[in-house]
Amino acid sequence: MSTASPLSNTVLTSLLCERPPFVPDGAEVMTMMVELPPGDPGTPPHRHSGPVFGYMLEGEMIFELEGEPERVIRAGEAFWEPGGDVIHYQAANNLADAWSRFVVVMMGVPGEPMLTLVPEDELERRRGRRAPRRS
Repeated sequence: MSTASPLSNTVLTSLLCERPPFVPDGAEVMTMMVELPPGDPGTPPHRHSGPVFGYMLEGEMIFELEGEPERVIRAGEAFWEPGGDVIHYQAANNLADAWSRFVVVMMGVPGEPMLTLVPEDELERRRGRRAPRRS
């Protein structure tokens, strides 16, 4: 939904409106640009200590969270993940011939890493929580 600002000619467009399940007390907030080379699989399965909000600037990303089917996020689309215990399985470049770039704003627990890789034994234990893969 786009609206004009009453004080200027600025146009505001709402891309995503979510209510995260929690925001860590005293959250540290980090804004980063992530650049994935053509065909790059992205970071291995991981989790964040708090919610993450993102916007796809360029290209396409295969995005998969625990309990949800993988989907493709395209340039101009926003996305989010709740963080905490939820595993982020994929953030891969869906294009074999072009870079993909996105910006994320991560809200983390003070003193904890913004991103933690999930060990193989935990992935195996939680295998049933992963949605079936697309073919």
